[in-house]
Amino acid sequence: VQLQASGGGLVQPGGSLKLSCAASGSIFQINDMAWYRQAPGKQRELVASISVGGSTNYADSVKGRFTISRDNAKNTVYLQMSSLKPEDTAVYYCHLDKYSGTRFWGPGTQVTVSS
Repeated sequence: VQLQASGGGLVQPGGSLKLSCAASGSIFQINDMAWYRQAPGKQRELVASISVGGSTNYADSVKGRFTISRDNAKNTVYLQMSSLKPEDTAVYYCHLDKYSGTRFWGPGTQVTVSS
């Protein structure tokens, strides 16, 4: 499985960005999809996840501001980020796991929130 993310960039505080991540290759039996992030000097953390049925889970720090969604037909997961804060600055990684338990990571996309 290969994951290709897009949509990162520089945005001012209070602004919005939408990340996309498309899976290709052996895209069968995909289970959960998720977004993680890692800020400089910090551990990678879960931002949001979504099950194949659409159930979602969010980190407390992004609840009410970020929305995760997926298009199973396109094997794509999205992260709509609004009301962005400087502390949201990080490299964002998409992630998926299969029913077998195998996990896959995307290469990461930089999100910088700064005036």
